[in-house]
Amino acid sequence: MLIYRVPSNSSRARVAVWRELKRLGGLYVQQAVCVLPDRAELRESIAKIRDRIEELEGSSIFLTLPDVEADAHAQFVDGFRKQSAKEYAEIVEECDTKFVKEIEFERFRENYTFEEAEEIRQDLEKLRRWLDKVEGRDWMEADGRDLARQRVAACEELLEQFESDVYDRTSGEPQLG
Repeated sequence: MLIYRVPSNSSRARVAVWRELKRLGGLYVQQAVCVLPDRAELRESIAKIRDRIEELEGSSIFLTLPDVEADAHAQFVDGFRKQSAKEYAEIVEECDTKFVKEIEFERFRENYTFEEAEEIRQDLEKLRRWLDKVEGRDWMEADGRDLARQRVAACEELLEQFESDVYDRTSGEPQLG
């Protein structure tokens, strides 16, 4: 558990600390009180965040909670699962709306160019990285992981079909001007 305080006159500092803890997968139990599983890689990151808090002229207390009451433990597990499930749902939404719609739109426009396919490929890579990050901090095996993986895989298939169409329509040659 990390309990911290940063100067109230700097919303930038508060947001920076919050963002870093959320990136790690921290679960906020109240303002400026965050819990994480006890893992070596997280301890290293928390130490860096504590250094950052100190640089911002704040203070922090780090506690290891070896004996957590069953109801609190259940609340933490449920909170972590809900947090990860929400992120998986956001990935699914991104796949089903933005990614699929982008390819549909480019097909509608008949914009079968290498550049467009490459741009969409970059979007797919962002989705993959996002999924990897969420899976990396899903310590409690939240619902939605399999669906998110399926949707990202479906996006890849959709993109491969689009790239094949681009190749066929351009005879594999880059378009000039």
